[in-house]
Amino acid sequence: MIKVNDVVKTFGDFKALNGADINVEKGSVYGLVGPNGAGKTTVIKTLTGVYRPDSGKITIDGEDVYENTKIKSRMMYVSDDLYFFPGYSIKDMASYYRGIYPDWSDERFHALNDIFKIDTKRVVRRLSKGMQKQVAFWLALSANPDVMILDEPVDGLDPVMRKNVWSLMLADVAERELTVLVSSHNLRELEDVCDHVGIMNNGVVVIEKGIDEVKGNIHKVQTAFRDGIPEKLCNELDILKHEKHGSVDMLILRGGYTELEERIKAYSPLILDVVPLSLEEIFIYEMGGMDYEFEIVG
Repeated sequence: MIKVNDVVKTFGDFKALNGADINVEKGSVYGLVGPNGAGKTTVIKTLTGVYRPDSGKITIDGEDVYENTKIKSRMMYVSDDLYFFPGYSIKDMASYYRGIYPDWSDERFHALNDIFKIDTKRVVRRLSKGMQKQVAFWLALSANPDVMILDEPVDGLDPVMRKNVWSLMLADVAERELTVLVSSHNLRELEDVCDHVGIMNNGVVVIEKGIDEVKGNIHKVQTAFRDGIPEKLCNELDILKHEKHGSVDMLILRGGYTELEERIKAYSPLILDVVPLSLEEIFIYEMGGMDYEFEIVG
């Protein structure tokens, strides 16, 4: 569905994208994460046709995105930096969207008013940031796009509205095979909604896997041995982080739960506790192997 292939984008002497590759399947939710400056927003602006790549290729359903009005009429972009025309009411914005998006549904627009509960006569720019974000999703969902590109999408929404918005989008994923690419720093939220995740760093995607595969391949281990952890065992393990707290060794290990448990048990530990990590913890320790230093928590 969405393919970003070896894309490079520079701004002066700064290379924001350095051969980025992303693959998003139709009808899936893809979470794009990474530290500040990793290139996430540049990928999104290139994917939506705001920027033109210096080299490489970006396609949706095999068609180039840049200056492609047909593709853009099937795509909706909701950013953290919203823009609405001065003086336009919600009703006016709906009329504008109706003329751009061929699958726009007046019926759905009016039905969604029961969820967003904002008077359509109100001028959008006079609303709070959170209410403006609600309007952005209201309009986006009413357009029935095939692709949704989201940059920090639910910042400013209260917890109930966040849940409502995600429920509406995930229903479209299930029923219409809507394809969603979302960039967010809220990894706990992404963990609940994403099928796949891509971790960016220094302008490239360094990890791209299914969410279950990512979560099932890194674990936190607490263990203790009578005479300290055997050196031979350490050599057998793929250790991302190792700290010692008294007689207890705290390790972040790459590998499956059963594999790690069996391998460590073979050395007769006094204590062994293997715990799966959250997506946020996985991100921290994966990045810790690249540019960052973190202490093991817990």
